[in-house]
Amino acid sequence: MNWIILIIAGLFEVGFATCLGKAKSSSGNEAIYWYAGFLICLTISMVLLIKATQTLPLGTAYAVWTGIGAVGTVLMGILVFNEPTTFWRVFFITTLIMSVVGLKFVSN
Repeated sequence: MNWIILIIAGLFEVGFATCLGKAKSSSGNEAIYWYAGFLICLTISMVLLIKATQTLPLGTAYAVWTGIGAVGTVLMGILVFNEPTTFWRVFFITTLIMSVVGLKFVSN
C-alpha cells in the first residue's frame, strides 16, 4: 500500500512542478490560481511522502519520489510546454525509469 502512496506522492510532485511552470507563463489572477495549485500539490505530495517513509526505506522512497517527479515533469514539459524531444532526453529518461523500477524490486 505504501508503494501506491509513494507513486501518488510522485504524481503530485509532477503537479506542483507543472503548476509552477504554468504560473510562470501566466499573469494576474490566473497566476495566483496556479501558485495556489502549486502549494496544494506540494503539501499533498509532502504529506504522502512522509506517510510512505514510515514503512519504506527513506533513501529508496526519496529516490523513487524524485524519479517519478523528474520523469513526469520532463514528460509534461514535452507534452504541455513544447520542450524539445531529443534522442538523449528520451534515452536518459528511460534509464531513470529503469532505475526507479530496479529500486522497487530490490527494496522491501
